[in-house]
Amino acid sequence: MPQPIPAHSSRTPSRSALSAPSRPSLPFRPSRPLPTHATSTPAHTPVLTVTADALVVADFGPRTRRPRRPPGPYRRLLATPGARAFTAGNLLARLPAGMFSVSAVVMIAGTRGSYALAGAVTATGLAATALAAPWTARLVDRYGQARAALPATLVAALGSLALLLCVRWDAPAWTLFAAYAATATTPNTGGMARARWAHLLKGDSGALHTANSFEQAMDELCFMLGPVLAAFLCTGLFPEAGTLVAVVLLVTGMLLFTAQRSTEPPARPRPNAKAPLRTPGIPALLVVCLATGGVFGATEVVTIAFADAQGHRAVAGAVLALQAAGSCAAGLLYGALKPAGPAARRLPWCVAAMAALLTLPLLAASLSGSLPLLALTLLVAGMATAPTMVTTMTLVQQRTPRDRLNEGMTLAVTGLLGGIACGSAAGGWTVEHVSPAAAYAIPVTAAATALLLALPSPRTPRHSLRDAAHRH
Repeated sequence: MPQPIPAHSSRTPSRSALSAPSRPSLPFRPSRPLPTHATSTPAHTPVLTVTADALVVADFGPRTRRPRRPPGPYRRLLATPGARAFTAGNLLARLPAGMFSVSAVVMIAGTRGSYALAGAVTATGLAATALAAPWTARLVDRYGQARAALPATLVAALGSLALLLCVRWDAPAWTLFAAYAATATTPNTGGMARARWAHLLKGDSGALHTANSFEQAMDELCFMLGPVLAAFLCTGLFPEAGTLVAVVLLVTGMLLFTAQRSTEPPARPRPNAKAPLRTPGIPALLVVCLATGGVFGATEVVTIAFADAQGHRAVAGAVLALQAAGSCAAGLLYGALKPAGPAARRLPWCVAAMAALLTLPLLAASLSGSLPLLALTLLVAGMATAPTMVTTMTLVQQRTPRDRLNEGMTLAVTGLLGGIACGSAAGGWTVEHVSPAAAYAIPVTAAATALLLALPSPRTPRHSLRDAAHRH
């Protein structure tokens, strides 16, 4: 009968053996202990046994564990107390931003049979948002996110539901404009999340850079998934389904977000600082945002027109999603790095990269006319979008007085919205009067304009930029 191996520990022994059948064996210990390294721990002698032509070694010594890898920048970021809770709620509330416009267009055009009416209604809502958003952000700064943002969200939700009912009951056209204009009170959810990070990470510029990159990547993710989800709901279920689900997500997400009071920045009932529009450096950044928005608006319209001209309009959304995917990936990578130099010096380089990469879709559309090649170039071109937006928002945070931070970031978003409207109009005009391929020159022109505006003025002293960057 084979003899068992002596067990002097509860650990499971690690074995290495030559392949051989199980035969009777005799346990033994070596005549001389095996050499051990000179350490502070006692030497452990392995137990050996032989089975005819097989040698079995059982080592009961302590196992050495590999050192754990240090956590990455995003894992450290989300380990901040309360960060995961407010991030989850904010993402739920932010996803409808990419759903409302598409849902409204599909809902109105599908029931009224007019894309012109649908476009006019959404354009009215965009203009109303550009006017109302800074005032909403000012209330958020003054009274706090929970006291101001939640009521504003409920008003916007009622406006969306009113639009749904007006479309459903075939109300007069003017009621659609009035109802959709009421959605302009929707708070800047991305700006409020960035304000929380600025409050939690104040004094840590590296962690704040990672947070801004994370938020930009989440913006791209929401604008990549939102239109797809809205189109699926409106076409797969019923025309009003996209708007209805977006309202539920917005209200639920805002309730969860504002419930996280421990991470909320303090309210500033009587701000001492002057308005962001009168703060040095902010007006110049808003003009850069206006030109950058022109890139986004023109690219969207021209890509849809180009895909339609190729007979593949149904895949235009997927092509645009590739651009957002490239920006999302680049944003996460940019946040994991530690860029050198102040943000004011990095911005022109980021905008220059965006302008250079946007020439790729122009070349692909003009020289080849291939939609797959165009999609690939848009994926590459999108990789410069996130670094540009992250650096821009970092500068807005640095130059805006802390007690008016939501207002400053909302003004930047308002500039982007205005640029999107102008870029859409310019791109559409060029598509109709020239060609879809030639219209890709509009995003390149807008990016080149943003580059000229981002370059520091020769009359601006270098030390003033450095002081603005370290004001807080």
